[in-house]
Amino acid sequence: MKELTKREKKIRRHRRVRAKIKGTIECPRLCVFRSNQHIYAQIIDDEKGKTLFACSDKEIKAKPSTIKTNTDTNEKEKIVKTAQVAIAYEVGKLIAEKMLEKKIKKIVFDRGGYKYHGKIKALAEGARDAGLIF
Repeated sequence: MKELTKREKKIRRHRRVRAKIKGTIECPRLCVFRSNQHIYAQIIDDEKGKTLFACSDKEIKAKPSTIKTNTDTNEKEKIVKTAQVAIAYEVGKLIAEKMLEKKIKKIVFDRGGYKYHGKIKALAEGARDAGLIF
């Protein structure tokens, strides 16, 4: 059997995710693209095939170096996220603020074939913390 490359595995995951997800005007799709240096998020209406909003880490004015988050309800343990994860969190908050201005609260999350951890997870958490419902 042929061993699959990382790219081929990502493409298969992306096809599997997109087969189950479709965005509407009431509940659009939050699509994530991650490169080595930047992270991008788009809000897409699949019925019309149009991008409603787009956001990236290039739009963030003051880029955080780290972010501290609580893992316990006791607030004893703190996790310090790296700079790239902190920036992804801020991109999630920024895209959520744009959505809430247009009074759209529910979305469908499209991780784009990426595994749900690191920058992708941070972007989703940032959007949830800002008020979006997945």
